[in-house]
Amino acid sequence: MSQPIPPLPLPDNYNPQTHLLARVTDDGLRHETRAGAAFARRLVANGAAADLALAEKVLDAVLSCQERRQDDPHLGNFTWMLEDDHVEDLNAVEFNLEQMIPMMRHHADRLSASLRARVLDAIRLGLDEIRRLDVSLAYTNICLLDILNSSLGGELLGDRAIAERGYRKLAAWMAFTDSQGTVFEWNSPTYGAVDLRALKQLADLTQDEATRIRARTAAARLGLSTVLHIHATTGRWAGPHSRAYHPSVVCETPAEINLVRGWIEDGTLPAWLGDALAARPASFEICETAFAPRQMGLTTWHSPSFTLGVAAREYTGQSDVLMAHYLRPATERPGVLYTRYLTNDKWLGDFYHATDRTRSRNLIEEGQFYGVQNGPRAIGLYTLPANPGILTSAKACLIFTDRPQIDEIWVGERRIEALPAEAAAGEAIVVGSDAALIAILPLTRTDLGRNAPIRLVEREGDLVLELYNYLGPRKAFWELSWPGLFYKGRPQCGIYVELAERTAYPDGKTFGQVVAGGQWRDVTAPAFTYAGMGERPWTVEYRRDGQALGIEVDLLEWRLRRRWTERGDLGWPMLEAPMARQIPAGRLEVEDAVLECAAGPIWLFASPATGRYVAGYHGQQPAALTLTVPGGRVEIAEMGLGTLVWDNGQLTAEAIGVTR
Repeated sequence: MSQPIPPLPLPDNYNPQTHLLARVTDDGLRHETRAGAAFARRLVANGAAADLALAEKVLDAVLSCQERRQDDPHLGNFTWMLEDDHVEDLNAVEFNLEQMIPMMRHHADRLSASLRARVLDAIRLGLDEIRRLDVSLAYTNICLLDILNSSLGGELLGDRAIAERGYRKLAAWMAFTDSQGTVFEWNSPTYGAVDLRALKQLADLTQDEATRIRARTAAARLGLSTVLHIHATTGRWAGPHSRAYHPSVVCETPAEINLVRGWIEDGTLPAWLGDALAARPASFEICETAFAPRQMGLTTWHSPSFTLGVAAREYTGQSDVLMAHYLRPATERPGVLYTRYLTNDKWLGDFYHATDRTRSRNLIEEGQFYGVQNGPRAIGLYTLPANPGILTSAKACLIFTDRPQIDEIWVGERRIEALPAEAAAGEAIVVGSDAALIAILPLTRTDLGRNAPIRLVEREGDLVLELYNYLGPRKAFWELSWPGLFYKGRPQCGIYVELAERTAYPDGKTFGQVVAGGQWRDVTAPAFTYAGMGERPWTVEYRRDGQALGIEVDLLEWRLRRRWTERGDLGWPMLEAPMARQIPAGRLEVEDAVLECAAGPIWLFASPATGRYVAGYHGQQPAALTLTVPGGRVEIAEMGLGTLVWDNGQLTAEAIGVTR
């Protein structure tokens, strides 16, 4: 006789009055509906009698939060919290159905008949709301949840029209993404996990073979980007980030390398991606494009002891546009450098997070940014947001976590022993911490008042370099308004940043002298009152030891004009790294392998050390494809979207139609 299944232990935050999971916010006790749906799913999956009895109460509480009023524009959606009286966060329906649909596919028979009918009705109502919302293909994580819920929900309900909408949207999302390179919501440690979880569930559960292959192919390509951004030494998900919550920014969360290893182990990511994590150079650069029409690209440099990442431009207020991780062997967490442009001296706790109702989760990026990177060197150009309103301060901040772990600070020839400390324009500022040296050179900076300072301060345990555009009394700046009658362009606040291994120089002073000794060009065209015609370029270039990087923006429209290195103008590569590349079509060489296809996009990953090579084809129509590797050549007369894996002479093909 089988033993009774023991019930799950109740979470510490389970509230027996509401039968939901509670959290403390600035507004008091609150209960997330999506957390309740996930809790119910776990209870039903465990299947103990006590769990099923509790699940009925939990689901009843969650279903009470679904909008059922027929005249409401968001009929079928859910409130984010039990305490809400209306639907505001439109994503709530996605996160709730993400839990309910798999629960019903696997274990609907464990619920009472009446509750089973209520949940299925709620799913149908929610799917209709998802169809009406029809979220943009650019909103990556929510679009993938739309695809997941529509595909699996339609199959659950036996509604072919709903399911096929999901299948079609996956094909459309892939075509949109594949036309550029990486996903629109690029390199996000917060939302990349949502993306991969959705693709894994879709691949595992869908009844549609083509959709399964598309989901696995998309996960492989997204996984490749993810793994190439994991730093082998610190284990962190290197920047820049399109969106990231503060705990992951400052490495309060577990190292992401463990998350990636778990994904490889459980099949969320293909096994061959273990090679991309292990068999890689000690130093290398990866460049990708998320959306060239909006100049959304990213570059990351890996060095043995640090990473540096720079975005071509910001994505949202949650962006990390210029970011470094560096090894601190004696501590659990690596050091982090990240930047923010802030007005009116805001800091952590001065912003509310909309869904959490707390003030402590993020430090919002308020500025606009353009950047360029070449290995461990970068230029970042910041400006105020358009029409910034009334200001008491405006500044770019370079934030170094954990001030006590910083060993040395130099401003020009002076070693700084106490804070705060002032710096003058033109002085190199160097921070040394454990394995890395970080040099900063302030560039052109507009003083919107009088004597806007550059200074080093300590804020809540972190070292902060503040480069002010304004510090003074409350003031509305007529000259910054556009359209406006005094407007001559955006304020300027530029920085040059360079990292080096600590062992490369005797001290930070020496490194600062070397950096300051490079050749500079920092030129701004003369000002004129803008009437909607003309340009006012700001050009910055740095050269040293045969290497160069440069950037030029128009201050009037705040538009990127060009970026370049010693190799010439930078384009918008789909994916460029020593072990992996992606191109629109044609001949693609990586290491000692060649992929040829007249259609595309195509990508190729090569690991000569392990003898594994992976080719991806993302075209909309079947095409001929040839893969040549050491010791072998594969010619496929016709192949649809999918992947080829060459593993030491063994070939595996997973594609929509393959003619051998």
